[in-house]
Amino acid sequence: MIDSTPQPPPRDEGDSGVDEATRADEAARIGPEAEARAVEESDAVVQSATAAHPSGAPEPHTSEVAGKLNWLRAGVLGANDGIVSIAGLIIGVAAVNPGATSAILVAGVAGLISGAVSMALGEYVSVSTQRDTEKALIEKETYELENYPDQEFAELVGLYRHQGLSKETATRVAHELTAHDALGSHLHIELGIDEDQLTNPWQAAMASAIAFTAGAVLPILAMLVTPLPMERIPVTFGVVLLALALTGVLSARLGGARKGPAVVRLLVGGGLGMAITYGIGTLLGVSAP
Repeated sequence: MIDSTPQPPPRDEGDSGVDEATRADEAARIGPEAEARAVEESDAVVQSATAAHPSGAPEPHTSEVAGKLNWLRAGVLGANDGIVSIAGLIIGVAAVNPGATSAILVAGVAGLISGAVSMALGEYVSVSTQRDTEKALIEKETYELENYPDQEFAELVGLYRHQGLSKETATRVAHELTAHDALGSHLHIELGIDEDQLTNPWQAAMASAIAFTAGAVLPILAMLVTPLPMERIPVTFGVVLLALALTGVLSARLGGARKGPAVVRLLVGGGLGMAITYGIGTLLGVSAP
């Protein structure tokens, strides 16, 4: 029996070469087209985000914003230190004699001044040390870029490849960033340093002292404005715990963490500190002649 199934026409060897050339041309054309589409889509996303922002400008995602958040967190922590330490101090004094207004005031003010000075000095020393280290690293990186540019470029490419970029992409990115700001690129990717955002130790010291003072004033005022001596300690307890709860919520929001655990930690720590100093003051008051 003769097979009646239609057969495809015979292929000419010349057609095969034409098809392969066509496919190669098409692949070469698709590459740039795909890249162009990716760039257009990226630009569209940026424009969409810009239009969606109320100010008409892109949302800030810079190291400056992160620096401001770090300042706010440090301020909250300094205020917490002032609240807890001074509350514990004056509650311990009030436990001996709640009506001794002068003694409570002197103890509170003395603790406030010494605590603010200590916080400022500690912050100044800490930030100065960090700043000196960052300056030394910047000088070292500057020297290496001036004397070993090829090795530094290869190192930058390697760091971008370690982050997941292909060799070609990493090389292109390194070329463009080096042409724009070689030192800034190396500092950012290698060391995480922004030479324009170095912390000022004097500003850090002042911010720490102000935050501590603001927190320390609260328990002192709560103790002094309460008219009845026997109500001073419970009122101060309540005011301090409320303030700690609020700062716990604020610190959790700044850090993007859960509010519950942050608040509980502060309440437990602050309450325990005040309870201990109250107990010590009570024992000393009973045993004093």
